[in-house]
This record gives sequence, structure tokens and C-alpha cells, in this order.
Amino acid sequence: MIFEKVQKIIAEELNVSLDKVTMDTHLIDDLGADSLDAVELIMALEDEFGLEVDDEAAQNMKYVRDLVEYIEKHQN
Repeated sequence: MIFEKVQKIIAEELNVSLDKVTMDTHLIDDLGADSLDAVELIMALEDEFGLEVDDEAAQNMKYVRDLVEYIEKHQN
């Protein structure tokens, strides 16, 4: 469930097809995200899941798996 929501947000924010977004997708290498994309993506995820991602954690999120695992751990 969380993965599907994250997948949809990434596809919308980065303008890529859903099938390009898997748990093992690298945000920069596979999807071409730049630093601005990353900030906007984190903000969209914070809004969707009602949480706040600290800057250090955000900088360490390289793969879709990192985003999903962070949300699973920090969601109320």
C-alpha cells in the first residue's frame, strides 16, 4: 500500500511511467532526479503521509526502497 502511493507520487513528480518505479529504482541514476526534484518529491511525500523528513534522512534517500522504509518507520 505505501509502495503504491510512493510509486504514484514519484511518477507524477518526475513525469515517468509507473513501471519505471520499483523498490530498486535509483532516483538519480534511473529516473534523472536532480536536487530540486528531490526536494519537491520529499515535500509531496510529507504532505501525503503527514510526516516530516529531516534533511539528513532526505539526503540519504537514494532508492525508492529508502523512501518506503522511512515512511513505514515514521508513519503514525
